[in-house]
Amino acid sequence: MTDLSTQMLDELSVDEAARPKAPPVIEATEIHRRQGRQLAAIHSHYLREMGQIGAILARIEARDAPPEHLRQLVLSLDMAENFRVFGSLCGRECQVLKFHHDIESADMFPRIEAAGGGRFREVVAKLKAEHEVVHELIIRLSRAADALAEAPSEANFLQAGNTFRKLEEVVRSHFGYEETELAEAIGYYLGSI
Repeated sequence: MTDLSTQMLDELSVDEAARPKAPPVIEATEIHRRQGRQLAAIHSHYLREMGQIGAILARIEARDAPPEHLRQLVLSLDMAENFRVFGSLCGRECQVLKFHHDIESADMFPRIEAAGGGRFREVVAKLKAEHEVVHELIIRLSRAADALAEAPSEANFLQAGNTFRKLEEVVRSHFGYEETELAEAIGYYLGSI
């Protein structure tokens, strides 16, 4: 496991150019590919939640009243309270993403690697390395969210917002890579998720 804790926020990246391509699963059918795309549906749920948090972040930054469908999440127009709500939502998202990646790393990836006779070793290794970047960002966002909840200041809000945006950027890229490279393998080797 790589220690990413000393890297600056801007330096944390999934290095898209270094991503290996998965070998084709010649035996895979359209049914297998459809089964493999279940991962994209799961990811879509996480991305919608992140998008909602991003919308809240933008509203708070704009000092704007929330739209009706976000009113229950942004409890008041008081900035300190809005900062706290944003911090709480970020903390919750951190827990959910960590759980998702723990399941992939402990179960799905080893099963694909074993069933594929090692043909997916490089892709799985890259995905696990990207999980480390995501987890470092989760740790940082969790800390930033805690700091924001404890002291709802502009500086703490800025730190949490910047960290959230970096996490969202990395997660979107990571999810896209994972979905593209593993769809056939998930369907063929695992049947479904």
